[in-house]
Amino acid sequence: MPDVEFSKGGHVAQVRLNRPQSLNAVTPEMDQLLFEAWTEVNRDPEIWVAILSAEGDRAFCAGADVSGNHNGARRRVAFGGGITGVGGPLVNVTKPLIAAVQGHVVGGGFEMAMCADIIVAADTAKFSIPETRAGIMGESGIMHRAIRQLPHRVAMAMILTGERLAAEDALRFGLVNEVVAGEELSEAAGRWSDRVLAASPLASQAAKDAVLSRVGHPLEVALSTRYEPIEAYATTQDVLEGRRAFSEKRSPQWTGR
Repeated sequence: MPDVEFSKGGHVAQVRLNRPQSLNAVTPEMDQLLFEAWTEVNRDPEIWVAILSAEGDRAFCAGADVSGNHNGARRRVAFGGGITGVGGPLVNVTKPLIAAVQGHVVGGGFEMAMCADIIVAADTAKFSIPETRAGIMGESGIMHRAIRQLPHRVAMAMILTGERLAAEDALRFGLVNEVVAGEELSEAAGRWSDRVLAASPLASQAAKDAVLSRVGHPLEVALSTRYEPIEAYATTQDVLEGRRAFSEKRSPQWTGR
């Protein structure tokens, strides 16, 4: 089996890290496979939501593999939805992205999870930013994301001490959407994908684009911006279907067109 498994079922893409013997640490080869997976997620109009998960109970991902045993591979592309990798280009996943995490969620693995729109965590999950404690300082993406997604002093304490954040605390601080028993993780991620699929896929994609493209701007800028995906959505079949379903008091049948 490949170290990154990619599959499609219905309108859901599954991206699964499959290197549990090494805590799913990401090699350059895996980096390339992830880049290809996210490219396909963005390209295929039949994919409406993606789920990122990992094999094994011990770890979701221990970050980048620093062992150096990669058959001479040096190229870095991108870990995942919006992660720059180590010196690689930014890759933004345009479809709703759900991360299902368990065990150690460390370094670049933590950053990968924070790139998701929704995070479901097993009760075994422990999030950490070990760079300063290990004395290894490379890219700073994880720190920039943590300070934006956690309370300021919680994030700074994690950055400066390398201490772990337990799943229940992550839920309390709003980092994750749900905490479940480990054996229920896959089912929980599936429930969240069903909730996303109940919405118009084009509307979800337009909303994600609008929100994330202006999240760092003042409110006045965000409100005065024209959003092309939202404007394009106004002429789609899904708009008409939503109106018909509302008037007929039934669930809409989206086509993504």
